[in-house]
Amino acid sequence: MKKPFSAAIRKLSAAFQKHLAETEAQVERLEQVFELIGKPARGKTCPAIDGILEEGEEIMSEYKGAPALDAGLVAAAQAVEHYEIARYGTLIVWAEQLGMSEAAELLKTTLSEEELTDEALSALGESGVNERAMQQAA
Repeated sequence: MKKPFSAAIRKLSAAFQKHLAETEAQVERLEQVFELIGKPARGKTCPAIDGILEEGEEIMSEYKGAPALDAGLVAAAQAVEHYEIARYGTLIVWAEQLGMSEAAELLKTTLSEEELTDEALSALGESGVNERAMQQAA
């Protein structure tokens, strides 16, 4: 039982590291979008994402050291991805409606990355992470 659990942790960690690198490129693209619209890019706190992250912290605390931790982290990460997918989809439509095709293309690149990350997280959950969590709960 230890070996698959360790493998799941490594896969989950690798997925988070990969997405962190993608996020840096996504920030650069967002800065380009802001340049295109002639506005300064600035960070802004998002209460929805803050809530999802808080939920993730609760999962880490409650399930520390248990197989359910991985399943919970996958679920929390997917919640973030789904939120981002929804937001990027909306921004793309707005950019297209405003005739800002270059901005729309930059946003589409990011949307595609977010969708791929979501798919990878689903695959990770389906590869045994969720099953191990359910076995523990039974």
